[in-house]
Amino acid sequence: MRRTLIKNCMFLSFAFLWGVILNIGISPTRTRAADAIVVDRIVAIVNDDLITLYDLNKTLQPYEENIKALGYSAEKERETLYKLRTDLLNRLIETKLTEQVVKRNNIEVSKTEIENALERIKESRSLTDEDLRAGLAQQGLTLEEYRNNVKNQLLRNKLVNREIKSKIVITEKEIETYYNAHREKYVRAKKYHIWNIFIRLPEFADESTRGLAREKMESVISRLNQGQTFESLATRESDSPMEPNGADLGLFQLDELSPQLQKTVSKMKAGDYSSVLETSVGYQIVYIQEIVESDLRSLEKVKSEIHEILYNEAADNKFRAWLDDIRKRAHIKIIK
Repeated sequence: MRRTLIKNCMFLSFAFLWGVILNIGISPTRTRAADAIVVDRIVAIVNDDLITLYDLNKTLQPYEENIKALGYSAEKERETLYKLRTDLLNRLIETKLTEQVVKRNNIEVSKTEIENALERIKESRSLTDEDLRAGLAQQGLTLEEYRNNVKNQLLRNKLVNREIKSKIVITEKEIETYYNAHREKYVRAKKYHIWNIFIRLPEFADESTRGLAREKMESVISRLNQGQTFESLATRESDSPMEPNGADLGLFQLDELSPQLQKTVSKMKAGDYSSVLETSVGYQIVYIQEIVESDLRSLEKVKSEIHEILYNEAADNKFRAWLDDIRKRAHIKIIK
């Protein structure tokens, strides 16, 4: 049956191209090979299914445009596209194999399931119907084609749940072993609760303006030294940009701060305030209201998180092994 199907498809493809040549009035014997354009052909046979050049090019199109926009040399672009075409063809072959298993096992999804999945996608990305259609058009897809892609993904998910995920068991011992091997992931880093008082200078401030701003900031230091609280000075209202203003900046890890602030803050204790610091936009004084020390999250608190990590890893590995096995037993021919 497979041979008959393939012969028929090849005959139809040849007959179609021959008809096109005759219709435009060009004799095939006078057409140069360099002028011939391959409209479509078979690029792979997967059991009784075919993958065409059109299928491959349709999948490649959005990636190809992105690669061409990267400005690679002609040779680098060719190499990248060749590797990508190979990878995408393998992906199409694997998709055909899973679709065939889905069909053999009579796995189905309802229209309601498809529509619900589309609604979840739109909701998660805050998209309207018009936004979705516009985004798909940029990728060369219609809404119906995308709906069919969603349907196929749901079918594959059901297949994976049936063949793989339902058979995965993650033990307490595995969770504990992972936790002990990755304890650094579950250590909450030390955080600093930072306030600041600042004066932002105009972009082209002269020396006189800078000197005046510096004096005002030094007067803030004097008041702090006299016992006024940082919070009271920081929350004073000021309508002038050349008067000190303050803010509660919140909690930060050291590596989230600029190099200048990292060096300053790392030496400070809770309740300390800095000297006047010059920045690229003016002057500031920082204050450490509180330091939240690092601590290790307990196994109980991260157990469900670790379970999900191990479950997904196991599912990926088992699916890959399952797919490799299906592929070994399939009749696959790639036509170059």
